[in-house]
Amino acid sequence: MPTDRMRSLPENRSPAFWAVAGTALVAALGWVDYATGFEISLSLFYLIPVGLTAWYSARPLALVMCALAAIAWLIADVASGHVYSMPGLHVWNMSIRLGFFIVVALLLAELRRAHAVEQRLARTDFLTGLLNSRHFTELAERELDRARRYEQPVSVAFLDVDNFKDVNDRLGHAVGDELLAAVGAELMRTTRRTDLVARLGGDEFAMLLPQADDAAARQAVVKVELALNQAMSAHEWPVTFSIGVMTFRQAPPSVTDLVIAADHLMYSVKAAGKARAAFAARAH
Repeated sequence: MPTDRMRSLPENRSPAFWAVAGTALVAALGWVDYATGFEISLSLFYLIPVGLTAWYSARPLALVMCALAAIAWLIADVASGHVYSMPGLHVWNMSIRLGFFIVVALLLAELRRAHAVEQRLARTDFLTGLLNSRHFTELAERELDRARRYEQPVSVAFLDVDNFKDVNDRLGHAVGDELLAAVGAELMRTTRRTDLVARLGGDEFAMLLPQADDAAARQAVVKVELALNQAMSAHEWPVTFSIGVMTFRQAPPSVTDLVIAADHLMYSVKAAGKARAAFAARAH
């Protein structure tokens, strides 16, 4: 659940907010531009609403803001009594400013897009699109804090692909990568938006199920297990899944404790013959 602080962050504001805020700022700059007269140029300051809109909102809105900024400058220039030696020069100057605003807006929008891609790659597993181990740990810590605060249960599932090495050896690493990507797709498809799903490395995956007690965890994992087995059968991949599912009625001290508990349970499944899920619960 997003906090009030998260909602107030600039990147979480709606396009409507940036449309209103940007327009208001352009209008204010236009008035100041008119009041100070044409001898003092404020063109650079119009880049503030243009830049903010380009960085935090959609590209089309940023282009609209560029046009509003250019028009506001033109109105202020004409209203302040600036007389040119040739007719049409004010329109030419406005066009030059508009072009400059557009170039800046497009560059900032592209930089923002590249920054977002880089952030996403730093947080996700490149092959499956799931969370990577580091980001999973960061988000899981927040969920544990929330579980402690509201005294809610939390469950974690640790999943390992049985016989995955045989697939790589017999069918090749390209097929192995395809298999892992399919596992990731099924995990994303069959879990809730509030669940945290990660590839921890190799053929090991983890699912954190906030507010899930014993019954809810069992229901969720049985659904996931069924979907995974069906997907593997459809591709005729000779793998199964060993899953350890641990429910904590009170959140444990750390994510490490959380994962280790489910990991040990998963390895007990491995030792007992693989291809099933084991469930357990404890107080904390």
